[in-house]
Amino acid sequence: MKIMELELDPEGAQVGVEIKLLGNHAREKYSFLSALISRVDRNAPEYGGYSDFNTNYIQAAAAASGGSSGSPVVNAAGKVVALQAGRRKGGWINYFLPLYRPLRALQCIQNDRPVTRGTIQTQWTIEPFDECRRLGLTSEWEEHVRKMAPKETGMLVAKIVLPEGPADGKLQAGDILLKVNGELLTQFVRLDDILDSNVDQKIRISIQRHGKDLDVYCIVGDLHAITPDRFVSVAGGTFHDLSYQQARLYAIACNGVYVCEAVGSFKIDDDTTSGWIVDSVDKRLTRNLQEFIEVMKTIPDRSKIVIAYRPIQYLHMTVTRVIDLDRHWHPMMSLAVRNDETGVWNFSGIANPIPAKPPAPQKAEFTQLGGNSQTATAEIVRSFVRVSCTLPLKLDGFPKTKTTGCGLVIDADKGLVFVSRAIVPHDLCDINITVAESIIVTGKVVFMHPLQNYAILRYDPGLVLAPVRSAQLSTEYIKQGQGTIFVGFDSNLRLAITKTTVTQITTGIIPVNASAPRYRPINIESIMVDTELSTICTSGVLLGEDGIVQAFWLNILGADDCEYNLGLATPSFLPVISKFQQGVIPTLRILNMERCVLEMSDARPRGVSNKWINEVAKADPSRQQLFIVGNLGRPLSFAHEDDDLRVGDVILTLNEKLITGVSDLDIMYDNEVLDAVIVRNEQEMHVKVHTVPTKDIETDRAVVFCGAVLQKPHLAVRQQISKLPSEIYVSARSRGSPAHQYELSPANFITAVNLVPTDDLDSFVQEVKKIPDNTYFSLRCVTFDNIPWIMTMKKNDHYFAMSEYVKDTSSSPASWKVITDEASMAQGNITADAMDVERDDC
Repeated sequence: MKIMELELDPEGAQVGVEIKLLGNHAREKYSFLSALISRVDRNAPEYGGYSDFNTNYIQAAAAASGGSSGSPVVNAAGKVVALQAGRRKGGWINYFLPLYRPLRALQCIQNDRPVTRGTIQTQWTIEPFDECRRLGLTSEWEEHVRKMAPKETGMLVAKIVLPEGPADGKLQAGDILLKVNGELLTQFVRLDDILDSNVDQKIRISIQRHGKDLDVYCIVGDLHAITPDRFVSVAGGTFHDLSYQQARLYAIACNGVYVCEAVGSFKIDDDTTSGWIVDSVDKRLTRNLQEFIEVMKTIPDRSKIVIAYRPIQYLHMTVTRVIDLDRHWHPMMSLAVRNDETGVWNFSGIANPIPAKPPAPQKAEFTQLGGNSQTATAEIVRSFVRVSCTLPLKLDGFPKTKTTGCGLVIDADKGLVFVSRAIVPHDLCDINITVAESIIVTGKVVFMHPLQNYAILRYDPGLVLAPVRSAQLSTEYIKQGQGTIFVGFDSNLRLAITKTTVTQITTGIIPVNASAPRYRPINIESIMVDTELSTICTSGVLLGEDGIVQAFWLNILGADDCEYNLGLATPSFLPVISKFQQGVIPTLRILNMERCVLEMSDARPRGVSNKWINEVAKADPSRQQLFIVGNLGRPLSFAHEDDDLRVGDVILTLNEKLITGVSDLDIMYDNEVLDAVIVRNEQEMHVKVHTVPTKDIETDRAVVFCGAVLQKPHLAVRQQISKLPSEIYVSARSRGSPAHQYELSPANFITAVNLVPTDDLDSFVQEVKKIPDNTYFSLRCVTFDNIPWIMTMKKNDHYFAMSEYVKDTSSSPASWKVITDEASMAQGNITADAMDVERDDC
């Protein structure tokens, strides 16, 4: 195909000239809009954090909308006089970029000359003569300018002069530019030309300040030198020297280390992702990127270090934080350098991780509750620990990367901690357990209950020289109306204690998160208490007067990131906890279904006989309920093929035990097959119900490909979907990746690669390895609502090499390892940090 070039004619942009705008108006291909140029001296509009400045814009009422940015603006002769740059929202006005400097850059490239760019780190704006008079422009100078440039309506005025720049202390905001090197200047085009031609040279600038003529001399700086051409990735974060754009936006000196992507160790919270200047790391100054690199090279993995930083929009406030340096999930410190010959960024490894220092035992004492005479609450404090969880990869639809809460020590001798799954959602994580607000030890996940919203962690008790106490758990179910002591921790982990009463015990149903399924407990009985603390405390216990824990108080993450706080009675957890206390890791089996409460008034129309209704009334007079199958999870690959139960079945007994409460379902834990009596279609019948093992339910593998996190459909997906299209589920994607660019969204399934069926991760990995780098391929996908569709994507191994995260179950507790694609490594590709994956529900 022969490509035609368009001639650039910057002089053709004049007021009154008729133009045609060629582009994709409203994102529709090939639109042609007409207009007349109305202004050529408009200041560049402020679009936000990254905007043009020190240039005039051209204005016309072209009515172009999104989709035409960068399109050529041509005159009647077919010459390009400007480029479409922006529009005023809600109006017909469009703004165009003049072509003087783009044409000069093009000519330099065509002639193999460097494109020099000069700057004195000063932002100028075009101000009308009346504003210049108010700033002190004398009538003599105004008359002279109008005479020498009769078409001009204003002059250039300094708006921002950056500290420590070439013009600092010489120019001030409000200075009116008269001449540069003796030449009268009223337009950006000549000012740019002089600066670009005098890099590292001294120039004379004539200004008028409050009616006084002044001459100042400045050394023109190199704009390329203050435009970052490299960045470093370490411990999940991405850093570069502060750019001129950011410095100009906030009128600050153009130096310092800027955090452009705060992920991993540098993710302070879920709301802060960028925008700091790092002043020091580990008590050592980091005034520029090279100093920062040298400091980071010396810090071992898992070190706790202090960083001092300032938010760029609030520089007079210095913030210090203690962070855990992660060099195991993010082992390589890599440097990316822009290659102007190839147009890509070249990555190189600059430092391998230093192994973590072995932990040493530490001593501490628990704080005493002031003014509290209750022995029960005073003792329970020694059973609480703080649990901090860092999640390096978005798995199982969980939206956060850092969580913190309180856990309860259930066995101090073995170092066992009970904690909510809203704090530890899966075991691909780093866990720190803080004892007595002083000692920090590493924790590992040893068990995760698939239904009841808790995990059990283990730490090395030999490292803790503190009087930690094992909490005593009640074997009796707490009852409605019973008095109790509420001991809870709010979101800031501050302790709150009050006496209260149990107001309600009900079968809880947590709403599903429809857009991105995530873990939620099912088949639980929730406890509510009569205190406002229950709404603000996310973890804690309900305590008897004798100091025995009657219920755990846990937070649960529900739909739309809404958190629910509720109590769960301790006896329902004892079958599992008791085995751990005996030194046995339980291997449970569960019924792969979600039940709903069936009141007796609804039981009769469904075919439940009076005999069973009377049996229920005798067995459980306080509740008088049965359970109905509300939903069946999709079978796991190892599950029984037939659905033993069906939605709508009323469960009467399991192994001859009448089922009226959630605790009655504990019989499923140790039985592969249950004899059930049910009512189906108003007919009472006996069926064999198969349970499924829990050991393989949790996610044990993830593949990161082109920025998409792919995994086997986790339990929440299987609970919410009616049919699994494949076992390749998109859990998350990285911003800026091919998956994001080509809109491979989370909660989709991949069924084929280049028309080759791929039912599982093994077949998918096998097929995508055949695809050459930088080539297009197709993916057949199915939405969560079972709608098939097809897409194309371009493979990019340079920036988004494939990697896998695999759980090693041979160790106890299980650990994860990272496997990088061998083909990519063989090509020498050290890429950007593949762990920088953010969930995107758009």
